Amino acid sequence: MSTHLLPPEEAGILAVLPLPVLAVAAGGGIVYANAAAEDFFHLSLPVLRRQRLADLIPHGSPVLAMVDEVRDSGAGMSGYRLELALTRLQEARIIDVFAAPLTDGSVAVLLHERTNAEKMGRQLTHRTAARSLTALGAMLAHEIKNPLSGIRGAAQLLETSVPADDRVLTRLICDETDRIVKLVERMETLGEGRPVPRAPVNIHDVLDHVRRLAQSGFARHIRFVESYDPSLPPVEGNRDQLIQVFLNLVKNAAEAIDSDPDATAGEIVLATAYRPGVQMQGPGRERVRLPFEISVRDNGPGVPADMLAHLFDPFVTTKAGGTGPSGTGPSGTGLGLALVAKIVGEHGGIVECDSVARRTTFRVLMPIVAQRGERQPEATRERMQGTE
Repeated sequence: MSTHLLPPEEAGILAVLPLPVLAVAAGGGIVYANAAAEDFFHLSLPVLRRQRLADLIPHGSPVLAMVDEVRDSGAGMSGYRLELALTRLQEARIIDVFAAPLTDGSVAVLLHERTNAEKMGRQLTHRTAARSLTALGAMLAHEIKNPLSGIRGAAQLLETSVPADDRVLTRLICDETDRIVKLVERMETLGEGRPVPRAPVNIHDVLDHVRRLAQSGFARHIRFVESYDPSLPPVEGNRDQLIQVFLNLVKNAAEAIDSDPDATAGEIVLATAYRPGVQMQGPGRERVRLPFEISVRDNGPGVPADMLAHLFDPFVTTKAGGTGPSGTGPSGTGLGLALVAKIVGEHGGIVECDSVARRTTFRVLMPIVAQRGERQPEATRERMQGTE
């Protein structure tokens, strides 16, 4: 355990940075970590101060070599698009690393997770893809649904006059036209319909409702774990649409678990948290804070790496024969996550996915809108003031 302490003035500067920062002593021990680093490594500061950097990062990592070189040369260094494998979490991330010497002889290491930046950049693509279905959905509704109703009616008339052995064919025509109509109707929901009413919504009530629905049906055999931050205020949104979003994500998780022949005990974790460092540019070029994080995590087989960048695009699905982690229902149409991205985007938020084997996490990041004249919970207000 390191007994070295970082000078107060340097610790104060590093504490306010929104990116993970570590201070590493000459022996490799961690002498300081800011709040963002605690979140990044999923360890508290007292625990981190009992670790060496080599305990968190495997031997041979370029990050370790950078720290040694900065200490020897006394000059700062930068590394871009480095793979950082976290030993404890058994996952790899692509990061930019900036290392510089501090006055006490330790080395400050700042980590910028590049995958997060790239995922944020893909949000506009997701929204554009979802909006591109608006005209297509309207066209299909007009050009396909009307002729299908005629085809179905003709098949029903034929059914009354054909031999019994041939009625299976007319029934097949009716069933297939019904299936196409349902697909078209689902695409219509991706259209830019009339504005929906919004009001303050307790997201924990939404998640509880989704969990009860899941446990009474498709996920009755799966264990649910809830990890909520009770101090979070309501979000401004439409309750029914938010239920639709998280029911889709929970159904994804349940179907992913069911599709895994090597699965043990299925588990879905529903979590909420306050993350003050996340911002994006809004439609009016203003900076929008997205501190409200709602996540759905499962221990299924994971999403293939080549699918992650396109997971929220319409008609993209990893399902084979109606199963898989894309979560669009038994038909595997690939519209479920496109709809999730559209609804979340209309609420001013973003949705992203991280996936490794036995750990797939969908995160929804949303703004928190306090009601006029309504006081925010004490813990949340203090944290928000700390980010100003």
